[in-house]
Amino acid sequence: MDNLKEKITKRAKELADILGISPVEAKKIEENLNTGYTVPEISKETAAKAIDHTILSFNAAENDVLRICLEAENYGFKAVCINPVWIKTAADFRKKENASFKIATVIDFPLGASTAAAKEAESKQAVADGADEIDVVINIGLLKSKKLKECFEILKSAVKTETYVKVILETSALSEEEKIDAALLAVFAGADMLKTSTGVNGKAAAEDVKLLRMIAGNRLGVKAAGGIRDKETLVAMMKAGADRIGCSSSVSIMENW
Repeated sequence: MDNLKEKITKRAKELADILGISPVEAKKIEENLNTGYTVPEISKETAAKAIDHTILSFNAAENDVLRICLEAENYGFKAVCINPVWIKTAADFRKKENASFKIATVIDFPLGASTAAAKEAESKQAVADGADEIDVVINIGLLKSKKLKECFEILKSAVKTETYVKVILETSALSEEEKIDAALLAVFAGADMLKTSTGVNGKAAAEDVKLLRMIAGNRLGVKAAGGIRDKETLVAMMKAGADRIGCSSSVSIMENW
């Protein structure tokens, strides 16, 4: 564990220099690594409040979106996570029903292969349509090509909006070094939360959640998403450090708690 902390600390300093940002930002990472995270008591209620009730299939229809909005309100889920085209539909439902769930949407999903201009435009439109949160995919190909400064600059374009930003890292497709770089780039770019996976091209692993929680400390959130289909997996992710869970099996989990 100490060796991993040293590795992350060293890499944070190197990346700050590569990106041309203040060394203070690297110091914050070191502080995060030395901050203990206390897992909250996990109950059916606290689990529900951590869930982003998700429907991101390509063929999701209006009735599907309205259904998950109703389920989110009935079960007390934190948010719905939907494709951008349905943001206004969810916002209208929330207003009509005086519901309390947040509306999250995905940006540059699921590939993480768009330009800065596209990411920025998609993010701004999502917020204008009523999204409270955006889950943006990091440019994975640039990361793997070691084009770290370009990856960083493109990611920054998606966090220009005044909204809560989760950065999807697709950890199951990355080496340990790439996971560290991706997480650090997200933090340095201004992310509010580090997210493991799209659920399309990869899924969450408890070990990856632990790594992201180390880097996030208590300053940022951590979201586990992908392959979470039962209570046992959800609890394992929360025990590893996830304070948000992306899940399309939310109702089944609650019914079988």
